[in-house]
Amino acid sequence: MVATIKDIAQKAGVSAATVSRVLTNKEGFFGDKTAKKVRDAAKELGYRKNTSAMELVTKKSNDLAVIVNATKTNFSNAIIDGIQEMAFPQNLNVIILYAGDEDSERQRRAINTVVERSVMGVLLLSVDLAPKNLELLQSANIPFCFLSISLDGRNLPFISSDDYQIGYQATKYLLDRGHTKIGLAGLEYEHTITGVLRLKGYRQALLDAGVEPKSEWTSLGDYSYEAGQKSMTDYGAKTELTAVVCGSDWVAIGVMNQARSFGLAVPDDLSIVAIDGTNLCEIVQPQLTSVTQSFYDMGVAGVNWLLDSKKRVDQKITPITINERQSVREIK
Repeated sequence: MVATIKDIAQKAGVSAATVSRVLTNKEGFFGDKTAKKVRDAAKELGYRKNTSAMELVTKKSNDLAVIVNATKTNFSNAIIDGIQEMAFPQNLNVIILYAGDEDSERQRRAINTVVERSVMGVLLLSVDLAPKNLELLQSANIPFCFLSISLDGRNLPFISSDDYQIGYQATKYLLDRGHTKIGLAGLEYEHTITGVLRLKGYRQALLDAGVEPKSEWTSLGDYSYEAGQKSMTDYGAKTELTAVVCGSDWVAIGVMNQARSFGLAVPDDLSIVAIDGTNLCEIVQPQLTSVTQSFYDMGVAGVNWLLDSKKRVDQKITPITINERQSVREIK
């Protein structure tokens, strides 16, 4: 039989109210001896706090759910760091669930877990929900916000970089340094919002500079290291490209290593700009120039969005910066 607060109170010789205060660490209502008696009794009886039951009584949850897209990059690490940094002082527990990569069934299971747990809010990291799963989340009446994905044309709350500008600014950076034959490697731009917007920005930057984009300059991928290797393999050892914009830091490393296997040097033979700007850019040689996203700030802003309903801005764009390192040369 499961032990209750009343059982603990009877064994310790105190009131149920005192037991509740001790077990919820409400200081100032009991002495050290009383606290020890209660905790010893709880341990002896094998008592386990029923969080779900307490939430039903208080009608307040201290659990924050984070649903993460399992994209093969490390983009989520800094966002989760920002979430944790804000959640801990607010006494919030962070529950992390993975929704696969464009996997409708995994999305549904993650959302069902969230709904059944009765969390105080949900942050979705680069997850583009299938329509039925979005309806399921909306029907739960739990506050939610998308992070690191700009849901173009949809009236949904998000905090993200401007993916169009990421594609545009990365390409313009290379154009301003004399490059005109520029590839776009390793990202998904046929079905995903992020990839479509970055492709548009890339193409427009070329057109604004009077350069006609060639279809063979763009190479599909899943943002992974292997996608970067494949893209560079498709370009070939004798590619006409002098520079490549890469869909993630991992893609950039894959492009660079495959280029080296062809005997091409970075940046002398091929310049590379990475998208994301995580610590991966600094631990490789040469260090990678990057369009750096404000991932940590997205995590902080996401928690603030959930906590302060009166100051919510439904759609927020976070800044991007270009960090110059060693992987781009100027053509004179």
